Amino acid sequence: MTAPTPLRIAVLSFAHTHALSYVHALQAMPGIELIAADPDGATAPDDAPRGADLAAELGVAYVETYEEAFAWQPDAVVIAAENSRHRALVERAAAAGVHVLCEKPLATTVEDAIAMHEACERAGVMLMVAYPVRFAPSVREAVAELRSGRLGKVLGVTGINNGKLPQDRAWFTDPELAGGGALVDHVVHCADILDELLGERAQSVRAVSNRILHAQRELSVETGGLVTIRYPSGVIATIDCSWSWPMSSATWGGVTLQIVAERGTLTVSPFAKGVAGHDAHGETWSPVGADLDALLLDEFVLAVREGRQPQPDAAVGIRTVEIAKAAQASAARGGEVVALT
Repeated sequence: MTAPTPLRIAVLSFAHTHALSYVHALQAMPGIELIAADPDGATAPDDAPRGADLAAELGVAYVETYEEAFAWQPDAVVIAAENSRHRALVERAAAAGVHVLCEKPLATTVEDAIAMHEACERAGVMLMVAYPVRFAPSVREAVAELRSGRLGKVLGVTGINNGKLPQDRAWFTDPELAGGGALVDHVVHCADILDELLGERAQSVRAVSNRILHAQRELSVETGGLVTIRYPSGVIATIDCSWSWPMSSATWGGVTLQIVAERGTLTVSPFAKGVAGHDAHGETWSPVGADLDALLLDEFVLAVREGRQPQPDAAVGIRTVEIAKAAQASAARGGEVVALT
């Protein structure tokens, strides 16, 4: 078999913990030349390693600045920076003619998300959003089952995306860097799956939120929330997006969707496979099944090689940011319904 043409990929920032699994996935792929840059890591108020120290742990080549990363002339970049820093890096990549995989959410405002999409379209480069959950075999099976028509039309969906408070990275609870709390962090995964399942843009959003969870930390962002989304077809979907898992839990959290259709129901649990137990240190969890981040990177790399737009694209990213921002606006107004124009 002919070896694939080498593809140069730069990972920009270790701010999001997903960057670690992205590096591992890319290192396992044939024909990938990889470097990383994390210039903001040195000043981040985190106990976990960042920057050159983390790069050394991961065994990935490291450069100190984004200027050096782009001077290396990558074919593509994976952006895992803080949410509010996505736009500047995406626009920089577009100006350099470099394809982009951007961590979710695409941006902290709808205006920024649209500007990023337009910058990449003008430059003729691909922009993909990192929504790995849609690549889970259970999600793909559910989409195929519903599209087959066997169960009839979807009538309603209940989604749960709960997890631990992301304390390993302090910026997750910084409203300026993250753009919000649990509503921003966990609404968008379920919103992406709904986008794929229903194939229609949300019509309106209603949400409530609070800071009861982890109240002792006196955080300035919401730690719990419930979101209701109405679609033009009449489907109503609800999402519990709270940081409600105990910090002692052996895994980060999970995603579950219950789908009610005309002639049946489906329960989708993308992270359900695993072996649970206990050891001398407490509860343990060993995942079994597909590596969703690896499947996400497979789609991105293959699309770059084939010269096609990968999915989920920037349009999906914009629609999911619209839902998250509408949820924030609704919660701020005491649960008022916010229409998406």
